[in-house]
Amino acid sequence: MANLKEIRNRITSIKSTMQITSAMKMVSAAKLKKAQDAIVAMRPYSSKLTELLQNLSATLDSDSGGDYSVQREVNKVLLVVVTSNRGLCGGFNSSITKTVTRTIAEKYADKQVDLFAIGKKGGDVLSKTRKVVENRNDIYDDLNFDNVAEIAEHLMDLYVSGSYDKIELVYNQFKNAATQLPQVEQFLPIKPIEGGDVNANSDYIFEPTKEEIVLALIPKSLKTQLYKAIRDSFASEHGARMTAMHKATDNAKDLRDDLLLTYNKARQAAITNEILEIVGGAEALKN
Repeated sequence: MANLKEIRNRITSIKSTMQITSAMKMVSAAKLKKAQDAIVAMRPYSSKLTELLQNLSATLDSDSGGDYSVQREVNKVLLVVVTSNRGLCGGFNSSITKTVTRTIAEKYADKQVDLFAIGKKGGDVLSKTRKVVENRNDIYDDLNFDNVAEIAEHLMDLYVSGSYDKIELVYNQFKNAATQLPQVEQFLPIKPIEGGDVNANSDYIFEPTKEEIVLALIPKSLKTQLYKAIRDSFASEHGARMTAMHKATDNAKDLRDDLLLTYNKARQAAITNEILEIVGGAEALKN
């Protein structure tokens, strides 16, 4: 009977775990809907802004982009690593830390590479092997454009001052609830159009000049780029956590069913043994 008691305790424990994972799944599903709507609504604006900036920049001199377009020899690199503050989201955070490690090994093995962490999980893991110059865990307490714009301005100042020659963003791009795509995206200097492919439809009247418009759009575009990356990561986090909790709930159900089957077999065997003992005792008394 001690064995049966142990199995009962395990079944009770697994049922409690199922309730927790199921509740976490529903919470993440609710948060995912809001986060997904935000990033889906933002992508067309961000894409159009980047397209407009690239088309304008391509018609100007190479130095018309101001300090943010200056190409320097790359010796010092800053990777902005976007992860989450909490775990229980499958391979969401580990995929980013692996991407950072692989990027450093393949692209910047002989360079000075520092990390700027947005999210506690990535900063905690990577700080063991790399220098984390700053960790902005607080951004998720109130995720809005103004708060992200402050971080973007700080990153722009680091580049303009010459503290770093290149800044890249590493984050999870949201595809759907079950799929997140790790991205390494150049932030500074501004990446020119590949192959010089400029949109032919440029019949615009510019007021003021193109140069002034570009210089005004660049900071706005960079802030939007960082905000989109963090929003993408935020939606990916909830999608990954919802999927992970769904799988955990299913696994707990399977384990519970297996334990119930084991419990019923053990209970049936115990009852059978008791019956055999009673019958054997009755037969002994008859003799």
